[in-house]
Amino acid sequence: MAIPSLALLSALVVLCLLTSPVRCLRFDLQSGQIKCISEEIKINAMTVGKYSIANPSESVPLPESHRVSIKVTSPYGESMHSAENVDSGSFAFVTKEAGDYLACFWTPEHKPAATISFEFEWKSGVTAKDWSNVAKKGQVELMEVELKKLEDVVKSIHDEMFYLRSREEEMQDMNRSTNTRMAWLSFLSLVLCLSVAGLQIWHLKTFFERKKLL
Repeated sequence: MAIPSLALLSALVVLCLLTSPVRCLRFDLQSGQIKCISEEIKINAMTVGKYSIANPSESVPLPESHRVSIKVTSPYGESMHSAENVDSGSFAFVTKEAGDYLACFWTPEHKPAATISFEFEWKSGVTAKDWSNVAKKGQVELMEVELKKLEDVVKSIHDEMFYLRSREEEMQDMNRSTNTRMAWLSFLSLVLCLSVAGLQIWHLKTFFERKKLL
């Protein structure tokens, strides 16, 4: 019974992990061009990224034209990671605020223009944790590692639900504030229209009295 239970537990963990944010991208970047990728990450979440240039020919080293620069910024523009003219690298940090984090890549000008194939992997949350080191450091059995994974997945889902609830409350507050402002704007517009109409009537009445038409 232990083996089926372990298999079922592993399947559940894998299924839950598939819902965690993971981005594995491969794209082409022309010389002198820039490409940005955004990822919405909640606060106090671990995020890890790895990037590298694909070598067009394994038999020779990368040419000098195959270099890339990267900058990762927070939702408020704070630089979390930067590197210039590299062929590979990685970054890891814990987010300080929730929102869209931006990773921008660009290549230097080169003539003739070169096309660079680029690989980028971005993980956050539970998927960013190195479980092989957890098992190695703790000297735990496979079952215990799977339970730790499942515990972290449940905690991540729990935190994500509270995060989504807070975002929903923020949107509701924004809607209420917008509706209140629109109501005041409509009221002020009505008052302004009535005031202008009253001034026009008063002006016309004064004009006709002055001309002795009334």
